[in-house]
Amino acid sequence: MRIVLMGPPGAGKGTQAPRLAEKINAHHISTGDMLRAETAAGTELGLMAKKFMDAGDLVPDQVMIDMIAAQMATQTAVGGPGADTEPGIILDGFPRTLAQAEALDEALQATGGAIDAAIMLDVERDELVRRLAGRATCANCKAPYHLTFSPPSKEGVCDNCGGNLVQRPDDQPEAVRHRLHVYDDQTAPVLDYYRAKDKLTVIDGAGAPDDVFKLLLAAARR
Repeated sequence: MRIVLMGPPGAGKGTQAPRLAEKINAHHISTGDMLRAETAAGTELGLMAKKFMDAGDLVPDQVMIDMIAAQMATQTAVGGPGADTEPGIILDGFPRTLAQAEALDEALQATGGAIDAAIMLDVERDELVRRLAGRATCANCKAPYHLTFSPPSKEGVCDNCGGNLVQRPDDQPEAVRHRLHVYDDQTAPVLDYYRAKDKLTVIDGAGAPDDVFKLLLAAARR
């Protein structure tokens, strides 16, 4: 199966995608993880992407298309010993624009493939701002926290190593609202694109993680 997992920043794609990938024997390809790895490594792509990410803007289409194409071409089998089916792909964070969706279809058609389903995790905007604006990470050991849902014992200090907690520039409230506006503006045509192909399913992403996963799994198997 080839599944596009969609949803605004903070909708839970990063939580649900790996779980779904394990359940249905698929590769999880996260553009966010790939871009952050490039940024941390200081590559040319990473430095260019950082300017857009810090401002809450989308990385240019062609950069994303080339990166995803290369990643999909190099995937190897997953599923562990005894897996007897070809693994699928779950795209997390791609495509985000109509140009990316069309380029993805062209690339898959060239190899006789196609997207099987597009699934949208829908969460109200106020909840997304609350989720994202509270995220923090230890500057030393990289332990994740949420200032509302899972705060440290001492404000601003990591429980594990005593390091300072920091927030990503694009997780500041103003940047979060800008990111959501950019997402809505750029991604609405993508939803229409998959809806027209009868491949779009919208599910409620605001519930408990296990409840959302049940809905997600049902949508992937429909």
